[in-house]
Amino acid sequence: MDNEKKDLLTAESDGVIEGRNAVIEALRSEATIDKIFIQKGETDKTLGHIASKARAAGIVVVDADRRKLDGMSRTHSHQGVIALIAARQYVEVQDIIDIAAKKGEAPLIVVCDEISDPQNLGAIIRTAECAGAHGVIIPKRRSAGLTAIVAKTSAGAVSYVPVARVANITATLKELKKQGVWVYGTAADGKASLYQTDFKGACAIVIGSEGDGMTRLVSETCDVLVNIPMKGRLSSLNASASAAILMYEVVRQRLG
Repeated sequence: MDNEKKDLLTAESDGVIEGRNAVIEALRSEATIDKIFIQKGETDKTLGHIASKARAAGIVVVDADRRKLDGMSRTHSHQGVIALIAARQYVEVQDIIDIAAKKGEAPLIVVCDEISDPQNLGAIIRTAECAGAHGVIIPKRRSAGLTAIVAKTSAGAVSYVPVARVANITATLKELKKQGVWVYGTAADGKASLYQTDFKGACAIVIGSEGDGMTRLVSETCDVLVNIPMKGRLSSLNASASAAILMYEVVRQRLG
């Protein structure tokens, strides 16, 4: 097998579809496409057709410069377009609420506010599965999606943890609050101490991005801002570590 064919097989196994014809075929097959990256400034009619068809199907289309596409490419012949296939289908937020209700449990939902590192997202989903969370919510944009890298990092947890992808995290949190879900955000300046906060009721835990934490509107929408005690010289934890600490405090309280 020549190197070009090997690169193509490796790319497809990792959920990376490259080239115009291959992406068009993926759209026709109604595969669960996470995102489509199209070369910025390209006026080719075929790429325009791909973009319009993708948007009509509700798929996120990202304008990317040539350098980014070259960096993503495995085959070195992306022709200005790369699609990332989702490792599994997304669910609706209501599906997550319904799963908790069927189990007779108070909902435990993990909300990722612009977690862009796929390894962090995969680790969060893995912990969510282990902690018995009912689902994870991510935004459509400025976030890692359910790509093959996320699936691998999750150690297979994406097969068991429902993930909903929404257009607006703030609006979603407001809807959850209407259904009686309390929203807890993580923040270094949070007024509530983690170990003095009651998580026994229906709750959504919001984990902010790796660099900037929660966005302003999301932070303002939270019912409670929780801080994790820091005893060392560093002032913050990795996003997936913060998520794990919060989830298992919920587990501890609900078991006790």
